Amino acid sequence: MIKYLIVDDEHMAHDIIKGYCDLLPNMKLMKHCYDALEALKYLNEHSVDLIFLDLNMPKLKGFEFLRTLPSPPKIIITTAYKEYALEGYELNIEDYLLKPFSFERFLKGINKIFSSPTKEPIKNREAETTQRIFLRSDKKYTQVLINAILYMEASGNYVKVITEDRTILVRDKISNLIELLPENQFMRVHKSFAIAIKHITSIETNRVTIREFMIPVGKLYKLNIDTLLG
Repeated sequence: MIKYLIVDDEHMAHDIIKGYCDLLPNMKLMKHCYDALEALKYLNEHSVDLIFLDLNMPKLKGFEFLRTLPSPPKIIITTAYKEYALEGYELNIEDYLLKPFSFERFLKGINKIFSSPTKEPIKNREAETTQRIFLRSDKKYTQVLINAILYMEASGNYVKVITEDRTILVRDKISNLIELLPENQFMRVHKSFAIAIKHITSIETNRVTIREFMIPVGKLYKLNIDTLLG
């Protein structure tokens, strides 16, 4: 469960962000905060995974609030002011959304945070399996553990994402999906195929086997296999 706060002085912004989050599984709103002082009070007694933070607020501005946090959670800035983006990234924010932002842009920010490898060393197997991604399929968004993805196959305007227990059909380009996945865990082996390195069963000259699936290796991507084999 991803616990989050919305910190914004505009009621409409709260409605939009919560509406977007309600479309995704495992997103739990902990509190609506209409200024940064209200958020500070809440964080003194509770913890969250993510804050959607506006910048131009009364009493205490967004970045001023952020500087007061000794161990801030993940931060996504939501603002109408593009000129503060550089300052935001210097404060280690995760994403900077310019109002008004679409659901697709919002989802990209969520995927960027929760599908990327943790910045701290992985200490145990459980931590390794918590990375996840939201995929749009059949007019809904499905949460998928990255650890469970075996491979992806481009098919026309769609991509088939094959996991350990199901196949998910996503209307997107395979190159876009690869960008959302950890670079050190997935590899392109063909113009139409990308594989999860950890699930490789065997490698032959022109194909890779993952469980019962045989994936072709394209000539242009054979160097990737050679690099993997050292």
